[in-house]
Amino acid sequence: MADDSGLEVDALNGAPGVHSARFAAGDAANSGNTSDAANNAKLLRLLQPVPAEKRTARFRCVIACVPVAPGMIENASPVCYAGELEFPTFDGVCAGKILFAPSGKNGFGYDPLFVPDGFTQTFAELGEEVKNTLSHRAQALAKLQQVLTTKQPRN
Repeated sequence: MADDSGLEVDALNGAPGVHSARFAAGDAANSGNTSDAANNAKLLRLLQPVPAEKRTARFRCVIACVPVAPGMIENASPVCYAGELEFPTFDGVCAGKILFAPSGKNGFGYDPLFVPDGFTQTFAELGEEVKNTLSHRAQALAKLQQVLTTKQPRN
């Protein structure tokens, strides 16, 4: 199982997207993850002229679940033997908006800037328990869990 996620901001044509963790890196030579503070500062700088009603965004997560081929478990990378098998992906989206300044001390990443739809507080203010019921990852994992718990054994 593997996942990737990111923040998609409409006013930035979907950026930072899958580059969310290294948004402030700036170039391919500096492709490592950058600090939350640097990523948030870049996001706020780019959105400075954008009015509140156009600061729509979403967190998106996609999880891939690849079956391990029988007899290949001892291999360091059993996924290499998945070959032409089709495998399911599970996605989750949490829509919201980006504030003009950070608010809240909890969470990580863009949590102090992101207010989910239907709420007035950021993920950093709502706390982990609330965030974990609303988040993009929670939604994607719920879809995966539903498939895993209802899957019929093969004959």
